[in-house]
Amino acid sequence: MEGLTVLIKLRASVLGLVALLVAGCLPPDMLPPEDRPAEPTDVSYYAARQDGNRALRAVDVVNFHPSLLRQRVGYRTDEAPGTVIIDTKRFHLYLVEGDGWALRYGVAIGREGFGWTGEGVISRRAQWPRWTPPPEMIERQPELAQFEQGMPGGPKNPLGARALYVYQNGRDTLIRVHGTNTPNSIGRRASSGCFRMLNQDVIDLYNRVPDGAKIIVM
Repeated sequence: MEGLTVLIKLRASVLGLVALLVAGCLPPDMLPPEDRPAEPTDVSYYAARQDGNRALRAVDVVNFHPSLLRQRVGYRTDEAPGTVIIDTKRFHLYLVEGDGWALRYGVAIGREGFGWTGEGVISRRAQWPRWTPPPEMIERQPELAQFEQGMPGGPKNPLGARALYVYQNGRDTLIRVHGTNTPNSIGRRASSGCFRMLNQDVIDLYNRVPDGAKIIVM
């Protein structure tokens, strides 16, 4: 009976770890050594503030696992500093800094059937971007037809405070790295293919990444 109890506890522990892996939310002490944070997250960065003539809402950080908030982490890669790498299995975006370090942010990725992987270039960036749903999205959601000429940037715009536009071979992939007005989607499969970030995080990324930066999604 004692052996059976131990076996049940071991099985529960393994299942719990698998669930965390699937969710992409491993606690810091279970992350690989190269992906552990170098310093605590400065949660004051997520406070409300003005962004130009628009108000940026505060993020309630207690609703997020610490690994989904901006942190500097150890990160091994042969990619050059300035490269953006998105790990879709872990819901993380890395901005390579070099010398074994990167800035890591949490992201939302495409829901089932809408995922995208590959390499490209960030050929354009925009502040409080205009959002124009593609025809395929309007076909799936006819109520979006009112925005077929575009929705002006603002707090209700689904692209949030910033957008980085991904191109391949000089052509727009329609994939964006952008802010969001639904912060609770971070760390989930929630989008139609783009990569969402908390508005404070996408502003930080926007300020660090120039046009022409390489992006890898894996």
